[in-house]
Amino acid sequence: MIDSSRSAGDVSDLERPVTLGPEAYTSADYARAESERLFRKAWLQAGRLEDIPEPGDFITYQLGPDSVIVIRTDEGIAAYHNVCPHRGRRLIDVPARQRNARGKRKSFVCGYHGWSFDLAGRNIYIPHADDWQGCLSADRTGLGRVAVDSWGGWIWINLDGKAGPLRDWLEPAATMLDPYQLQNMRPRWRKWVVFDCNWKVAMEAFAETYHVSTTHPEFNAFGQFRGWARNQGLHSNIGYDAPKGQEEDAGKLRLGTGGDPRLTTAELQDFTWANANTNTTLTMVEAARRLKDELPEGTPPAEVSRHWIASARAADAARGVDWPMVEPGHTAQAGTAWQIFPNFQIGHAVNNMLCYAARPYGADPDKCIFEAAVYELYPEGEAPLTEWEYTEPADWPPVLQQDFANMAAVQQGMKDGGFRGALPNPYMERSIASLHQNLARYMGQGAPQPLR
Repeated sequence: MIDSSRSAGDVSDLERPVTLGPEAYTSADYARAESERLFRKAWLQAGRLEDIPEPGDFITYQLGPDSVIVIRTDEGIAAYHNVCPHRGRRLIDVPARQRNARGKRKSFVCGYHGWSFDLAGRNIYIPHADDWQGCLSADRTGLGRVAVDSWGGWIWINLDGKAGPLRDWLEPAATMLDPYQLQNMRPRWRKWVVFDCNWKVAMEAFAETYHVSTTHPEFNAFGQFRGWARNQGLHSNIGYDAPKGQEEDAGKLRLGTGGDPRLTTAELQDFTWANANTNTTLTMVEAARRLKDELPEGTPPAEVSRHWIASARAADAARGVDWPMVEPGHTAQAGTAWQIFPNFQIGHAVNNMLCYAARPYGADPDKCIFEAAVYELYPEGEAPLTEWEYTEPADWPPVLQQDFANMAAVQQGMKDGGFRGALPNPYMERSIASLHQNLARYMGQGAPQPLR
């Protein structure tokens, strides 16, 4: 349980060194308790609005023992517990090796005894209903409702009957990310895998930049910026310190450094496109390749950055893709990614984003469902129709495979009797301590402990 005399209880405490015990990653009891104490209380990202564009379109979302149906009705988005109130059978089964079920229905019919429900969740048919002698009220026979809302193009659900507003939950992330108009982006690819680590290990692998120079040494050839992480209430964000006059480089659209920035930026973009297929677009890559022809040798880095971004913006506009305008100062404050408590990350930019999510795999503390999706802006009607693809770890882009190697090794190392607890960097990995500070408020244990 929390040692209230020593736990890091406020934001300022996270600016100083802390240690984190391994129980939250390795304890089976902790994993079982997460379902009730955390995931049934939090707003959770369950899908995209474009996945259910027409009335009757539905998707399912499962976390631990709980399964939810999200459906578009004539009135908007609704969400129900994916369970028949008669005997508890799932109404929608998820096909094997699929992340979720997806389809279109005019009604839901339980495959066990035929109880039927309309899209508003009302029971519309019970075989031999008279046998219950008038005791079957609408409340008893209708589908259990789940709180649902949308923001940023995502569908969010909350299993707590007393859930507060989604917008309140998301702040200040929502206000900081609204200028990026994330709702207008569509997925270029979406992959998921059942992986051998705790869901928190998976999320933390992408919640800091401290690891980049060691885990991804190939990027060192293109320069290094010092990364930061900041607590933002329930959430946190990460970014890079950038040279004065290059505030854009505090975001994801970054120059290559060292040598001729016209050439190193093209090299960085080509490498990223080939080895990660994230954090850029083909328009950005092609604009970087043109820099050597469009700018003279010796052009200052800040001017190269402005020209590159303006050139890519114009190229996209010519094909019907309009980027939102975000001031450089806002870019510097927003950083490169937001960790939305408890288990979602949005890596944002004006023209693309990379998002990660992880959730428990049953009650096994050593496994999780990990997923990643890359989004970008497309001309109207030209976005690809992507599905969630199950992809073995060895088949993910090479850069992500490097992260996977860490994730599996950390999960094993956390259980080693010689491990004394994590020591997150107070400046570059504050997001890790922030996550555990907020987890402790729900779980009643595992708060960051100040180092003495």
